[in-house]
Amino acid sequence: MIVLLALAGGLGAACRFALDGAVRARFPSQFPWGVLVVNVLGSFLLGLLTGLVLDGADPAWRLVLGVGFCGGFTTFSTAMTDTVRLVREGALRPAAGNLVGSLALTVLAAAFGLGLGVLG
Repeated sequence: MIVLLALAGGLGAACRFALDGAVRARFPSQFPWGVLVVNVLGSFLLGLLTGLVLDGADPAWRLVLGVGFCGGFTTFSTAMTDTVRLVREGALRPAAGNLVGSLALTVLAAAFGLGLGVLG
């Protein structure tokens, strides 16, 4: 199980790196759009996975995909470091937008994924 968790976590981190880089290249900005997209998508996936597990799927998949992949894919610490960076740069509105937007969008995405998972 530990090997599967490590492999899934590594895959999640590699996917985060690729998606964040692609978003930043497409939408260059002071605002950390790539990290926001990653965290919203990861929250949706974890909500969906949780909903599916509640509906009777194998709980081992929740560990490998939830803790492993989604844990490696999402990054709360980077989102908050980006918020602090924006504050230090004097970009208070983008910092507040990142802080509030990250929280609101990730919770909504997780709830939406959970709802789909339970219905599916």
